[in-house]
This record gives sequence, C-alpha cells and structure tokens, in this order.
Amino acid sequence: MNVGVVGASGYSGELLVKLLLGHPRVKLTTVTSRSQVGKALAQVIPSLRGLDRGLTFTDSDPAAIAGRELDVVFLALPHGAAADFAKVLVPAGKRVIDLSADFRIADLATYERYYGKHHAPELLSQARFVLPEITPPAWKNEVKLVAAPGCYPTSVLVPLVPLLKAGVVSREHIVVNSLSGVSGAGRKVDEMYLYVERAESAKAYGLVKHRHLAEIEEQLALHTGGSAVIQFNPHLAPMRRGIATTITVPAATGATLDGVYAAWREAYGASSFVQILPTGETPDTAYVVGTNRVDMSAVYDPRTRNFVITSAEDNLFKGASGQAVQIMNLWLGFPETTGLV
Repeated sequence: MNVGVVGASGYSGELLVKLLLGHPRVKLTTVTSRSQVGKALAQVIPSLRGLDRGLTFTDSDPAAIAGRELDVVFLALPHGAAADFAKVLVPAGKRVIDLSADFRIADLATYERYYGKHHAPELLSQARFVLPEITPPAWKNEVKLVAAPGCYPTSVLVPLVPLLKAGVVSREHIVVNSLSGVSGAGRKVDEMYLYVERAESAKAYGLVKHRHLAEIEEQLALHTGGSAVIQFNPHLAPMRRGIATTITVPAATGATLDGVYAAWREAYGASSFVQILPTGETPDTAYVVGTNRVDMSAVYDPRTRNFVITSAEDNLFKGASGQAVQIMNLWLGFPETTGLV
C-alpha cells in the first residue's frame, strides 16, 4: 500500500512520517510541504538520516497528489487548508485521513460558528469522525474521508462516553480541566509559545468557547443518546508534549465507583490502547508520551458526590499522528497495533 503525507513538516506531519517509514505494511512514497519543496526529507528532519529512503519534499498541489498512485493520503494541515485538498482527493478515489478540524463536526452551522467559513461543505455528509475505541466499525466500509479526533477531545471522550452510555454519571455540571504541552499549538512562531515564555509558567486560554468544545459535545450526543453540557477549561503547561485531563462529573443517583470501572472494563477490556488504572493511581503524562495510549482512572468524592476522572495521553501520538495510523490500520484491514508498538 502506498501512502502520502501532505503537510509533512509540522509536528504531527513529522511524527506521521516517522511512523509510516517504520510501518511494515505500507510504503511512504509522497511527502509534501510548500515551505520545504525540493529539500531532502532527512535535511528537514535530521533524525531520519539513513532511514528516509531518499524521499524529497514535493509541492503541495492537490491535482498532482490526486494523480499519484496513493492508497491513503494523510492531511496534516491547518483547518481550511485541509478541506481544499479533500475536495480534490476524495472525488479522485483516494482514501483521506484528515488530522485537521475540517470534517470533525458534522453540523455546518456549528463548524462555522467555531471555525468560520467551510471550504468544502459538500463533503461533510461523506466524512466520518473516527475515534477507534468508540466508533462502531461499520465506518470502514462506508466512507472515503475520515476525520481523526482532536487531542483534547480524545482525552475527554474515551473516559466519558462509556459512563454516559451506562447512566452512571450526570449529563450536566460536567467540568473538564485539561493541560496541554505547547506542541499542541503546532510549529509556529508566536511569543505565547516561546520557551522563555512558557517555562515555569502555566495559563488558561480559550475559555468558554474553545474550538474543541463543539467536537466534544457533538460526539457525546452522537454516542450516548443525549446531549451533555461541558464546561471546558484548557491550559497551556510548561512541557513539550502530553495532555493531562481532569473531569469532574456528578454521580448519577445510586451510582458507585465500581459501576464506573465496570463500564470502562466492558468498553475497553479488549482495547490495545486504553489502560484503566486502579482508583487512586492517577495517570502521568511522563508515562504516555511516545505511546498511542490513553491512561485513565477515577475516584469518588463522597463530600461533593462527584466522580473525579483523570486521563493522560501524548497530544502528538494518540492525540494526532498515532491515532491516524491506528485508523489507517483498521481501514486497510491490518491489526490496529501494526507499526504502533
């Protein structure tokens, strides 16, 4: 299987390239970047010296990419730009996995409220949001365009969806506090993300209307049979990679901590990439960075009658590139762990 990465010079694109070069079942044949055209892959990503198979960056031209023999194309691009490529590649018969937000939100009005004008609204009905642990497997035979989940939403949806489906937690008064490494903002020059600004410093941002909130609430409604209201509070933390999320949610009447863990075991007992930790042992970003895993646990506070749920993941791996490869594996009929462990 031949695969290509559009936007291969960003953080998620770079990790995708590394994973695909080491993948035993696919051949990376195309890497594109408008800013790095003509440069050798190893020149731009020196850690790939001797492993890059002589690949060179080509221009990110949708028509040219559509004409290549590619079974899967990954779009590691900002929102807006990804849609411009998808509307050429999907009609050309390519399987497309988009790491941007362009096709994560099914409702056009919601998308435009958070992101502005959509560049390919005609493709929304053809796209499918796929979080492998919670999306029913029928998607593999139904679509040519897949939206890979965002990093924050993965850290929220994996713990919360089974609990709402099982009715052990409330659908209201859910508070989510997440801390992200600065690589989540992408590779860009901005004072807010400079090392000297972020070292020894943590701050909240995007309060009340962070863009990922729309994705979280839409997917919770889709997968749990009813709406859920989330107070989402993201923070930048002084670390390069990782997301630590704490979810405070009222327990449903009669619900117990055993019920929380039973719902998780039923949902993820056979999962390769979800680790359920004992109550009281909270996840640590140090132990998930570099993996395609979500670690999570829960405790019950009898004073407030809340469950306090914690999760951790690598924002570039399970929150982006590793999850995209996991999706590709499932789509092409490979074991989902191929190239990831």
